[in-house]
Formats: sequence, structure tokens, C-alpha cells
Amino acid sequence: MKKNKIFVACDTTNIKRIRHIINHTKHSKIKFGYKFGLQFLNSKNGRNFISKLKNKIIFADYKLHDIPNTCASTVKAVRDLNINYLTIHISSGLEALRAAKKVSGKIKLVGVSILTSLDDKSVRQIGFNKKVSDLVRYQAKLASKAKLDAMVCSPLEVKLVKKIFKREIITPGIRFTSKSDDQKRIMSPKKAFNNGSDWLVIGRPITKGSIKTNLNKLSDHLRQ
Repeated sequence: MKKNKIFVACDTTNIKRIRHIINHTKHSKIKFGYKFGLQFLNSKNGRNFISKLKNKIIFADYKLHDIPNTCASTVKAVRDLNINYLTIHISSGLEALRAAKKVSGKIKLVGVSILTSLDDKSVRQIGFNKKVSDLVRYQAKLASKAKLDAMVCSPLEVKLVKKIFKREIITPGIRFTSKSDDQKRIMSPKKAFNNGSDWLVIGRPITKGSIKTNLNKLSDHLRQ
């Protein structure tokens, strides 16, 4: 039976808490990976901790967004780390995506589309005159053209992305209830998988409080 795949967002700089999260996220029907964001990656002990992790699937969420040379140089600078996935904003442009992909080696380069904390109103405030779904469609075309290994999008856009981008799709914005916190484009775990997500990214719904209890809730959601 195919396992559901989930990246647990380890959004803390507390090494003891990170170890606790890793040690307590074990499940016979779920394949876990671990996502580390800028908060942890830029912390004093973050890089050292990741470099020593063994036999774990590591998602380094750097969200690179710069000129081609800087993006490529940054990818080279972190290739010594024990990471499997690394993110870059698709809005960096095709040249930057290609430059980063060219030097990524065994690391899977992941294109980030419009953040799940943004909605149509938010992107208009930035200056875009298109809806989020239209922007994500354009970004999926760029990700495909750059031959990226995976793409991040909200669960609401998975179906349209899958028509264009034929590799792994990673989906944040997952909630067990209607409480969205700072996310705006959200969906339940089961619906996201049913839409075609390969990986879900889940943070607080798993890591806040009792992890064991939260994993039981997750299992219940996936069975519904």
C-alpha cells in the first residue's frame, strides 16, 4: 500500500524540540520528511544540526529569490549539507531557475509559487493584475521549462498545476480545521491528497501540543 508522504515543518530554533519532533513522528502508514525554514537554517546551530542528520528526508526551505549567479552560488554553498530538497522562488525568473538547477546535483530543486499566506487581494496590493490561480499557472509553465524537480503550490491550485507540471507537487496550507492562522489558501489533508499532492507540508497541526494526539487526528482525517 502506498504511504502518504508528509513533510513536518520544524518551525523552531530549539534543537531539543526538533529532536523531539523527529523522534515522535513515526507512523506505519505515513512517510515523513522534515522541513526546515529560514528561522532554523539561519540559526547558530541549525546548519550543524542538519549536517549530522542521518537517514532522514530533509527539505531545506531557503526560498532563494535573487539574480541567477547568486542563486546558483547559494546552491553550491549548501551542497555539503545532508539535504534532499531545496526551494527557490519561481518568480526569480527562468534564468535563475536554470542556473540553480544546473548546479543542484543530487538535491531536488523545488520551485515555490505564490505563497499560501497570499490571496487575490494580497497580490493586487503587490502590483499584480492577475488572480493567484493565473499567476500559479504561469509559474508552473516556468517550472516545467526549467526542468525543476518539484513545485510548491497551495492545495487549491494542485489540479491546474498537474496539467502543466508533471513532477512532484508539494502542498503547504494544510489544516485539520477551518482555523487558518496566517495561511489563506488552505485545505484538509485528505482533500489535498485527493487533489493530487505528492507531499503535504504540515507544521503546527502536528507539532503544537501532543504530537501523538495530533498524529491520531491526522490519521482520522485521512480515513474520512
